[in-house]
Amino acid sequence: MSIETRTRVLGVLFLAFALALLARLFYWQVREGAALAAEGSSQHLLGAQVSAPRGNIYASDGSLLVASIQSWTVYAALPELTLDPKSVANTLAPYLVNIPEPKEDEEVDEQRLLLNEANRLEALLTRGDVVWVPLGRDVSTETKEQIENLEIEGVGFEATESREYAEASAAAHLLGFVGKNDNGADTGYFGIEGFYDLTLSGKPGFIKREKDATGVPLLFGAEKDISAFPGVDLITNLDKTVQVKIEKALGEALERYGAQAGTVIVMNPKTGGILGMASSPGYDPREYYDYGDALFRNPSISDSFEPGSIFKPIVMASALDAGVVEPNTICDSCHEPLKVDKYFIKTWNNEYTSDATMVDVIKNSDNVGMAFVGARLGADRMYDYITSFGFGKLTGIDLQGEASPKVRERGGWNVVDLATTSFGQGIAATPIQMVKAIATIANDGVSVAPQVVDKVAVGGVEDDIKPVLGDRVISKVAADQITDMMVTAVKDGEAKWAVPKGFSIAGKTGTAQIPVEGHYDEDKTIASFVGFAPADDPKMVMLVTLREPESSPWASETAAPLWFSIALDLFPHFGIRPE
Repeated sequence: MSIETRTRVLGVLFLAFALALLARLFYWQVREGAALAAEGSSQHLLGAQVSAPRGNIYASDGSLLVASIQSWTVYAALPELTLDPKSVANTLAPYLVNIPEPKEDEEVDEQRLLLNEANRLEALLTRGDVVWVPLGRDVSTETKEQIENLEIEGVGFEATESREYAEASAAAHLLGFVGKNDNGADTGYFGIEGFYDLTLSGKPGFIKREKDATGVPLLFGAEKDISAFPGVDLITNLDKTVQVKIEKALGEALERYGAQAGTVIVMNPKTGGILGMASSPGYDPREYYDYGDALFRNPSISDSFEPGSIFKPIVMASALDAGVVEPNTICDSCHEPLKVDKYFIKTWNNEYTSDATMVDVIKNSDNVGMAFVGARLGADRMYDYITSFGFGKLTGIDLQGEASPKVRERGGWNVVDLATTSFGQGIAATPIQMVKAIATIANDGVSVAPQVVDKVAVGGVEDDIKPVLGDRVISKVAADQITDMMVTAVKDGEAKWAVPKGFSIAGKTGTAQIPVEGHYDEDKTIASFVGFAPADDPKMVMLVTLREPESSPWASETAAPLWFSIALDLFPHFGIRPE
């Protein structure tokens, strides 16, 4: 081999060696650089994350709704236990057992609960696959001190934070709860806790210190502390007086009328502030893990229903605004059932009125008269108005979990769709959408977004969250006209027997059959009443719904009396006096 050939071979070998070396350096310095740096740091640095206290949630009067409190996780270091697992379990069981408050006419078997807790603890203490096991979470400081006094070798405590709900299960759907995410970190779910999770969570801090080879911190070693920033406090529009009253009234009404479920929403129609929101059945956010996932959904914002006759003021207001009817316009088809395609539209009581005006149509909740209004309005204008009122889209309420049923697309309506939608059938809405729509009428025709949180507070400084005013949906003239019609419906309608005397209330009943497997169930209904007061200067708009009341399917005998009963209780609180 010639010298020139040898030189070339050596050159190729050196080049290959250099490339291999560069590739290896790239692997260690670039691909694995971060991991190696972290491993190197761990050999001479101690690090720990400092949790940030979660922000509190307050009612409008400044009283606490939800607060973060110091709590403890009780754990056992199994190799360090000096007593046998059964003795430890029996000793700790009375301190860690959860004994619920007994319900009416119900006894709690405390001995059975204690035995179950002791068995649970013994099973944990005899696990062979771990050396550290949590025995109880969210333990109070008082209970921690009691367990400490027992001086059980191998049992210790880890500081944690838990949420305390001042009103127990009240407003649970509105507030939500704090649970653990997949990484074991506290996370807000549903309601305010879910929607404002990042705001409430704050920013965790970090402590880093140098250590020696044995892991002991160096006295004069370098250290770095990054302070944790606590979460922001939230001040809501929620009025505790309103919330307590509607929770109590709804619970009593479900029992009185035999209803499966119900909702009550109270809102300020001028600001959109949610003053109260109650749904039943509910759950306890402190012990959310004892309840099924289905109960976490807030029916007020997540569940849809066919509104029935409470939708009629929306359609009538649209027709008045469009100028296709006036309050004294005569319905020339209200004297008998109306044939639309192959179907007959009838009134709810099979009674018909010749020469009925639009005022009579709302007062009598006349389906035939509303079909007349719908035909005057037309499908395209009907679509434009009801979407302007907010149907088919989210209201923007600041709660996690809001849903919105779709509205049939513009241009896809037939004559039957137009007729049935005019009296609230064949269209779906959430309770909060209905409240927003009726609040638009109460607010002189201008929409306003529902709003739960009124202010945020950081370091004692409060910052207002301004109401979100929307567009003008109908004219003030049309809003005043439909308001007058709704006042007449309250005074002279089928629920007039329950109306508080002397008060100016604008409202409408609704009894809607529940669609089941492509047809309407003849026996199951959703009874509702929506209204506002005083009619000429509204301070509150309220919706009441009752699902499947057994005592009577009619809203005039269930939802309306409940609405008037709650309203009469709230009027003094709002400064509403009889005329």
